[in-house]
Amino acid sequence: MTKRRVLFGVLAVLALAGSAVAVQQLGPGDKGAPPTARAAGPRAVAVTTAVATRKKAPVQLEALGTVTTLASVALRTRIDSEIVAIHFEDGALVKAGDLLVTLDSRALEAQIRQAKGQLARDKAQLEGAERDLRRYTELVARAATPQVNLDNAKTQADVYRAAIRASEATIEHLEVQLGFTTIRAPITGRISQANVKVGNQVRTADLAPIATINQIAPVYISFTVPQRVLPQIRAAMAGEDSGVEAIIPGETRQARGQIAMIENAVDAATGMATVRALMPNQDELLWPGTLVTARLTLRVEDAVTVPSAAVQVSQQGSFVYVVKDGTARVQPVTVLRSVGLETVVDGGITGGETVVTDGHLQLTDGARVTVRGEADPSRKAGA
Repeated sequence: MTKRRVLFGVLAVLALAGSAVAVQQLGPGDKGAPPTARAAGPRAVAVTTAVATRKKAPVQLEALGTVTTLASVALRTRIDSEIVAIHFEDGALVKAGDLLVTLDSRALEAQIRQAKGQLARDKAQLEGAERDLRRYTELVARAATPQVNLDNAKTQADVYRAAIRASEATIEHLEVQLGFTTIRAPITGRISQANVKVGNQVRTADLAPIATINQIAPVYISFTVPQRVLPQIRAAMAGEDSGVEAIIPGETRQARGQIAMIENAVDAATGMATVRALMPNQDELLWPGTLVTARLTLRVEDAVTVPSAAVQVSQQGSFVYVVKDGTARVQPVTVLRSVGLETVVDGGITGGETVVTDGHLQLTDGARVTVRGEADPSRKAGA
């Protein structure tokens, strides 16, 4: 009897446990629910969309470039002398013709005075020789003196004339040397710090310059491009549509200019050609030696663009989800290029289609979708 009671107790406990599990799985709301409600289909996927737009889109080329100056001048002395004055501040903007450095000129000024005294003596001697020449000319005409005296007088006058020319040349040379005691800016630009200060002796044999001036406006941006794009660049230059934008690290503003030249030879080792863009740089946004990204606009053409976030990649290639009648369909596309936050595509999209920009993770071909917003409402208006 005891064994039977234990067996009946175990069976009762198992029955109660099975009932509790059944109630938990069905839930209170499922007791009277019809079978059709439990077999409902998958819910719609919430997505964000945008409109594919046909518009004018630029064909651009990007390359890493360096800001270089059109002109750079190292200031050096042309005579050996001592610096007596520095007339610029380190890093200042100087204009062509500005006085920058003054050297000691006293020795040259003394030599010029000496040469002028020599010139005055030569002129006085020439006057005496010309008087003798006139006197001997009259005497020879009256046969009162030999011809040789007249010839000697002519020679002496010529000697003094030559001495005068030599003295004048000496003075001109010394005046040129005197001009070297004042160093002026040959170009307009930013000057470096002075490598030598007042009181230092400077010599023509010095290797380091007194200072360096770099032209800041305009400047070049030099970058290299593959030789295969040279025909497109030359065509852009011929059509006067060769705009260049310089993207500067850490700077929200951009500098703009035009292609100035293409190097006259392609590097045979790399197959790259050097291109230089002329940038006005009146605001000094570009600084010599800075690395920038040069964005070259080759041409502008009609194309279909979508937000870059709409383009997805699979093993079969690139595609976008096109939404129509509440259903998302896979549309293969060919990515041509990127322009900012947009991508230019080709194949299957002509403009005006609604494409998914967010919510791709749960999407499949033919899935039902519900639109929760547009990524860029202005694109719908064709902006």
